[in-house]
Amino acid sequence: MTDSVSAQEQPHTAPVEPLAAPVAAAPTEAGAPPQRTGGSRRGGRNRRNADGRQAPRSAEGAEGATVPTGAPGPRAPQRVHPALEQLAGLYPHLFGAVFRPLKRGIFQDLLAAHPELFEREALKVALGIHTRSTRYLQSVAAGDKRHDLQGQPVEDMAPEHVHHALLEVYRRKKARATEDLLPKLRNRMIAAFEASGLTREAYTELVQSRDEAANAILEEAFAEWAARNAKDEALLRAFEASGQTLEAFADMYGMVPRTVGQQLDRARRLASAAAAAAAAADASTATPAPEGA
Repeated sequence: MTDSVSAQEQPHTAPVEPLAAPVAAAPTEAGAPPQRTGGSRRGGRNRRNADGRQAPRSAEGAEGATVPTGAPGPRAPQRVHPALEQLAGLYPHLFGAVFRPLKRGIFQDLLAAHPELFEREALKVALGIHTRSTRYLQSVAAGDKRHDLQGQPVEDMAPEHVHHALLEVYRRKKARATEDLLPKLRNRMIAAFEASGLTREAYTELVQSRDEAANAILEEAFAEWAARNAKDEALLRAFEASGQTLEAFADMYGMVPRTVGQQLDRARRLASAAAAAAAAADASTATPAPEGA
């Protein structure tokens, strides 16, 4: 798509802050008293004026804590872009309770379908807001297909789009998380890589960026993937050598049959893929027979 909105339909094109960048301190909640950074405790329940009279009490907080009079109330909800409200009404299956990744060229499709409804620049801004939202990026990170205006899946999401959406969602959640999210991120990276059907080399070349911290996380995910592969391959060899049924083999090692079955299936798929890759490599390097032979 050559239209200028194309960058806004592809969230991976938006600049991503480096994962190693320091996270700013969270702002004080609206309505909460400002924290003291030093000095002695001043005021209190029995605070008095200079003439000895009781000082007027400030407004009481929810649990009896004093709050300065005139403190700001709850933050007003952020206003939704009018064009996005219209899109949610017209296409709830794309812009409603669940966000779906949009097909490339959706901007032109919307202008063609509603020439009198949307102003070009307003629609462009609205789509940019939408595709940069965390909810939209989460749908991309899940590997969902791109959808047209009718809600039909029309195109696979590019592996690099999925990868960069995973990183961006992680960066946003990390700022307010109380747990280590890296293990989950690595697992999702592994799943996205396996779903791509690409080799490790091809996938790395496709998704690597100038963010060294993000590249390091990818390498850690690949290391976990390789270790998991080795474990599954060893389990498959042990199972085939045992001559046992799946249930008996699992019971022998104190494992859950279903989990063992999944590991064995994974090991077989990896072996099949490796054999196919080796055959393709042999075929590409084979010397063609002379003509007329």
